[in-house]
Amino acid sequence: MAERCTVDRDSCATRVSLDNPRPGGGLHIAVIGSGGAAMAGALKAAERGARVTLIEGGTIGGTCVNVGCVPSKVMIRGARIAHNHGHHAFAGISLNHPVIDRSAMVRQQQELVEKLRIAKYENILASNPAISLVRGMARFRDAATLLVRKPDGGEQTIRPDRILLAVGARPAMPAIEGLADTPYWTSTEALMAEQLPQHLLIIGGSVIAVELAQAFRRLGAEVTLLARSTLLSKEDPDIGKGIQKVLESEGIKVELHTVPDSVHHDGKDFVLNTAGVELRGDRLLVATGRQSNANLLALENAGVATTRAGNIIVDGHMRTSVNHIYAAGDCTDQPQYVYVAAAAGSRAAINMTGGDVTLDLVTMPAVVFTDPQVATVGLSEAGAHRQNIETDSRTLTLDNVPRALVNRDTRGFIKLVAENASGRILGCQVLAHEGGEVIQTAALAIHNGMTIQELANQLFPYLTLVEGLKLCAQSFTRDVSQISCCAG
Repeated sequence: MAERCTVDRDSCATRVSLDNPRPGGGLHIAVIGSGGAAMAGALKAAERGARVTLIEGGTIGGTCVNVGCVPSKVMIRGARIAHNHGHHAFAGISLNHPVIDRSAMVRQQQELVEKLRIAKYENILASNPAISLVRGMARFRDAATLLVRKPDGGEQTIRPDRILLAVGARPAMPAIEGLADTPYWTSTEALMAEQLPQHLLIIGGSVIAVELAQAFRRLGAEVTLLARSTLLSKEDPDIGKGIQKVLESEGIKVELHTVPDSVHHDGKDFVLNTAGVELRGDRLLVATGRQSNANLLALENAGVATTRAGNIIVDGHMRTSVNHIYAAGDCTDQPQYVYVAAAAGSRAAINMTGGDVTLDLVTMPAVVFTDPQVATVGLSEAGAHRQNIETDSRTLTLDNVPRALVNRDTRGFIKLVAENASGRILGCQVLAHEGGEVIQTAALAIHNGMTIQELANQLFPYLTLVEGLKLCAQSFTRDVSQISCCAG
């Protein structure tokens, strides 16, 4: 049996060779999973002439469409509509606080989930003759053999030429005394809950925690958020400070550098003990990140290397430490975004079928769907300094952006980070209403090697939020408060 490798990516050189595909036969690729990475990989492999066996032991479609991106964004949008009824800043329009029917919201949300799952996953699989669906849980017997435990208890053996691992991730649980014995929520249960909590306690300070904290608060729940360090601690510090200010302004209690010592449920409430202080709430959401499902695959039987956290290590071609086994998506050590997963899955399929492509994550944009949204791309100042790059940066508050003034919502900022010597744009951080619609422009600028001055010289339509990028670029050399509207 091959020993599992749990060292860093660059130091794991173990390789297992496999004979070439059967002469005269079509390449047979097994894909484990059915989410964004798996579907993109299966479809691309089939497009390139391979015969594909897709193996799924749960619900078709994976995390994003079923319990992640789609239902969460429906809930967040609904919560924003409810909030705007009672908190807008426009004269002559009365404020009111709508009655929330959470069960109706969930029914509508799940109708869209089912519609998208059928249209974008189930129907596509059923209509592609090159892809065969096998229901069951797969694991490795050895590097060349998969065993699939079928729903009826039977077992199927599959020996493909290439294998793509795209099994996703699940909520990670922190080691807190008593937590496992309580009826806590993960994001899955929170998104499906048909009754709003009176007081929701949330453990976590990252993306899911802040998004759902704001959504539940806007729907009427009291919310207390407990973060191990700061909010969105992996981002520029100004992002965390900014989103904390927003959440607190909406009535959310934020406790930083706080981890419960213990949790128990008294039959009615959750009781969290933190440094001698007792917190009580009728619901508890644990949102402390996600862990790879790779440990369900018996990777040790195949010699596939993982990080110490259990994520599958892949190279730039999405190849694992075993030559014929590839991996993509949230089960790997790549960023956990569905568009990264899909891009990785399609590139893995190209490489499995004779191509040679890589995935460039240097200009990967990311969005947190709070209101205002957090959007980032490229390097922060700290990230650039870790690479020994001297930087120049400017932060433009939104009271300098005409669109924000018209919206009567000037919360947030746009920040550009540039290389000091050349002026080349290295990164952008945005905290703004619909900031996710702004960040791709910055990503394209970085991808194309633009300088601050080149960005400042571009034409941007007036009264758009993305014009803030131009204004921020202009602020490197001008006082933008002293220029007229839409000045070039």
